[in-house]
Amino acid sequence: MSTAHNEYNHILIRFGELSTKGKNKKDFIKQLMSNVKKSLQKFENLTFERGHDRLYILLNGEDHVEVSERLKHVFGISSFSLAIKIKSDLEEMKRISLMAAEEFKGKTFKMDTRRHHKPFLYSSDEINRACATEILKNTDLKVDVRNPELRIQIEVREFYTYIMTEKIKGAGGYPVGSSGKALVMLSGGIDSPVACYETMKRGVSIECIHYASPPYTSQQALDKVKQLASKIALFQGHVRLHIVPFTDLQLAIYNNAYESYAITLMRRMMYRIAQQVAEKQRCLAIVNGESLGQVASQTLESMNVIGKVVDIPVLRPLICMDKLEIIDIANKIDTYDISIQPFEDCCTIFTPKKPTTKPNLDKVERLEAKFDYQTEIDKAIENMESISVHYDEEKSEHEDLF
Repeated sequence: MSTAHNEYNHILIRFGELSTKGKNKKDFIKQLMSNVKKSLQKFENLTFERGHDRLYILLNGEDHVEVSERLKHVFGISSFSLAIKIKSDLEEMKRISLMAAEEFKGKTFKMDTRRHHKPFLYSSDEINRACATEILKNTDLKVDVRNPELRIQIEVREFYTYIMTEKIKGAGGYPVGSSGKALVMLSGGIDSPVACYETMKRGVSIECIHYASPPYTSQQALDKVKQLASKIALFQGHVRLHIVPFTDLQLAIYNNAYESYAITLMRRMMYRIAQQVAEKQRCLAIVNGESLGQVASQTLESMNVIGKVVDIPVLRPLICMDKLEIIDIANKIDTYDISIQPFEDCCTIFTPKKPTTKPNLDKVERLEAKFDYQTEIDKAIENMESISVHYDEEKSEHEDLF
């Protein structure tokens, strides 16, 4: 007898948080459907159906393990289940339930039936009892309603029924692209890739900006940033990465400012450049990986002085996280080992011994007035290189995935 495992012909997707979205729900679901299709575009035989409160993927012979692996990284999915779609017939429900039980290696099970089609001939309880009786007669499994090792779920619809044995956790959040676009300041550190992830999880599609200072920063440092962009592209298909030559601006800062104020001025220049690039790329906000109090430029006093140079929102998704929480997420999204490679970015190399934690705005503006920073900013943006980075270098014809 064939097993339920290789009879899987559908995947049932649940929305989770989207179910609370009221009037906008249709738009969110439409975006999710689009993102799911694009994430799975290499599986050519898949077909898709949209129900009132579910999405359904028809596998049509595609490998359910590979498809499932991709689905785990699509934001907006609360959970999903591998399913067998059968006609709404009690004998067929009993047969498939028994099949699922026979291939299970544990000791206890529970039936869990939901009738979305109430006029069906049998009640949920009658279906549970009939299927459980079939399993008890033909296997050594025992019923455990409180903490079963195997839960067989049956969803009865009008013309067909889905039978599932596992609920696989999704990425949660909102579909990428449903909440606009933002520009993330991506360094080679641990924090900013996590900020990318947290931003995308709220439905915001991202582009990234990186400040390179050759020859003070190495090619390996830039390659590291590209690797990080490649990892986060998994959640969005591809990431547009803008690489800004920052050396001349940094040297101008060090020639005209006290060393203790260099980081403050440097961050203000980065923000100015980021806003110009964001507006050009139609990004509605700047995002960074700042966590309150972590370094000198991340005190409230510093953030206040640095943030005054821009008039678009600056989002800081990690602002109240501690380092261990951030590292946990970095490990989860597979960026931590890349981030700790010993190739320093421009912020690390030019860090002064005693940076000020409480910069004075008047003093900052006096220091900036000593040199023509706007010309340097214009030159840096003019010489900026923009590239598309794909997940693990997997190229796609679909340039703008989400």
